[in-house]
Amino acid sequence: MNETHVTIRQKFAGKYKGGYPLIFKEALASTNKLNEEGTILYLKDEKGSFAGRGYYGRQNKGYGWVLTQNKDERIDQAFFENRFDLAFQKRAGLFQDPDTTAFRMFNGEGDGIGGLTIDNYDGYLLLQWYSEGMYTFKETVIAALESVTSFKGIYEKKRFRSGGKYIDDDDFVTGERGSFPILVKENGLTFAVYLNEGAMTGVFLDQRHVRRSIRDHYSEGRTVLNTFSYTGAFSVFAAAGGAAHTTSVDLANRSYEKTIEQFSVNGLDYEAHNIVVQDVFDYFNYAVKKGLAFDTVVLDPPSFARSKKKTFSAEKDYTALLKQAITVTEDDGVIVASTNAAKVPMKKFKGFIEQAFSETGGKYKLIEEHSLPEDFTVHPAFPEGDYLKVLFIRKK
Repeated sequence: MNETHVTIRQKFAGKYKGGYPLIFKEALASTNKLNEEGTILYLKDEKGSFAGRGYYGRQNKGYGWVLTQNKDERIDQAFFENRFDLAFQKRAGLFQDPDTTAFRMFNGEGDGIGGLTIDNYDGYLLLQWYSEGMYTFKETVIAALESVTSFKGIYEKKRFRSGGKYIDDDDFVTGERGSFPILVKENGLTFAVYLNEGAMTGVFLDQRHVRRSIRDHYSEGRTVLNTFSYTGAFSVFAAAGGAAHTTSVDLANRSYEKTIEQFSVNGLDYEAHNIVVQDVFDYFNYAVKKGLAFDTVVLDPPSFARSKKKTFSAEKDYTALLKQAITVTEDDGVIVASTNAAKVPMKKFKGFIEQAFSETGGKYKLIEEHSLPEDFTVHPAFPEGDYLKVLFIRKK
């Protein structure tokens, strides 16, 4: 196997020898040898000492990933089989749970291979490739999966740009083609998912524990507002938990039919609930004018979004969003504030909440805190991989 030797600046050598997985530009003494994506990299410090073996693959986070600190370990099919097998063993409980048939089987660097995630949708596997470099290992990855696990079929999403645009060709890879929607379970409820409709499948698997908590503790007899609702997953769980009424708000036209579908596959009457296609900020203004208030308000915006009228950035605008949510939350009501912005650590996120309540003159109590569920394994040397922050806030 051909390798390219790459030198790590000495001041970063300890970081990599300690297990840090991301190869970032500032750590490299030179990038001249980084030409072909997927090239195996032998990392050494400026004294020539081995610092790790990885691959070159450009994505928004960096220049590639370290895959092993073992000087004798090769990046071949056996390597992938080993990493997959270890990851799948960790999730044995989920594989055997009939009430949850959709979860993450393999979580990138958290399970030892940065740039690749694998989700399980009731036996259909979804591979997500985050760089052309990782994608060069496709045949080896498929062969390794066929060796260590069983599946109905495999689909893929290419989450990198090629020639300046995302590749949107047929997502099917191997096995049997799915009949869509595939109906999967999560904590006993059903989701209709599509592995053949672009980047998103219809449900964000990392919010599993949050949805369960909303259903079990913050829904019965309550009015629930679900903003940035996508396909209405939080609303479905709230309705199943006995909510008196739910309102789902999202700007995307597709959200209307998708939300109806999620209610329907659970045997819930969508007509007893409100589904609104509207900019969330405009809806907040409408709710204030109409004197509407809710017992539970879910805030799960994208990290970054752009509409015709405005741009939303979680880093800059979350406090303002919270202030609007506070105005439509009943006293003693609960706001479920969530962000997947990796650049907003939990301490900063809590600061947004403190600022929002301070500026609106209100008081609050944090009653629950969530990060990624156990199947979204986080690398111990890469805490920034734990991107999800969710706080349940009681408005006093």
